[in-house]
Amino acid sequence: MSHVTLLTGPERRRRWSEEDQCRILAAAFAPGATVAAVARQYDVATSLIYKWRRTMRARETGFAEVIVLPDEPAAASVPAAPPAVIELKIAGKVRLRIPLTTPPTLAAAMVKALGVS
Repeated sequence: MSHVTLLTGPERRRRWSEEDQCRILAAAFAPGATVAAVARQYDVATSLIYKWRRTMRARETGFAEVIVLPDEPAAASVPAAPPAVIELKIAGKVRLRIPLTTPPTLAAAMVKALGVS
C-alpha cells in the first residue's frame, strides 16, 4: 500500500522551525548517515536539506562572536590612557568598540551586521 498525506486548509507548505532544521541537518550530516535516508525519515526533499545547510553556513561565515556588557560606572581614581579603539554609537542605544588591531574586513562585517550603512 502507498502512503498518502492529505493537506487541508489554505496552508499547503510545511513550516520547519530552526530547531527542527538544525536537528535534521545534524542527522543528515552525521558520520555514516546519508542525506537521502534522513530526507525519507523526516519526509523532506533532499534539496531542502542542502538549502538549509547553505543558509546556515551563510549566517555563520565571516562574523565573530559579540559580547555586550553593560556600561560600567566611571572610576573615581585617576583615569588611565584610553585604549586605541574606534567607538560607534548607533541610535543612542548601541555602542560598538572596535580595537584598531581588528582587520578592516571584520570591522566592516561587524558594522554591516548591526545594519549601519
